[in-house]
Amino acid sequence: ATDAPPITLEAVKSWVSETMWAMARTMEQLPAFKSAGTGILANIEQDVMGWKRWYSDEKAESADLPRAFRDLGLFQRLLLLRALRPDRLTSALREFVVSNMGAYFVEQSPFNMQETYNETDCFTPMFFVLFPGVDPTPAVERCAKSVGCTSGNG
Repeated sequence: ATDAPPITLEAVKSWVSETMWAMARTMEQLPAFKSAGTGILANIEQDVMGWKRWYSDEKAESADLPRAFRDLGLFQRLLLLRALRPDRLTSALREFVVSNMGAYFVEQSPFNMQETYNETDCFTPMFFVLFPGVDPTPAVERCAKSVGCTSGNG
């Protein structure tokens, strides 16, 4: 890893950590982060307000980037988020997968007790991980009843 020069502007130091700065410095090795011959670090120092506005946005993954970096592709935006807003990376990854592969890969279908039962046999037990407020008992009882198993015979 390349050692990043120290952050020079106090206005940048107030919201960019040394680690974030070093990660952005590493990204400068990629062509997408050298806008018009200026690297991302110099651009952050030149447009502190624009970058701070993006950084402070509740949904930075979909917020407009400062002008020089507005044309970043989705993957490059992921790299930027990883460096400067890692808290928004999960949401951005979801958007990335949906736009590249489709919603099928991020949406979980509702739990279906009957389908789950059909995938089991006498050698494949079912385990339930319970959470407060979730009770699978009614679904288990309905499924058992549908296959002829009751509290009296089973």
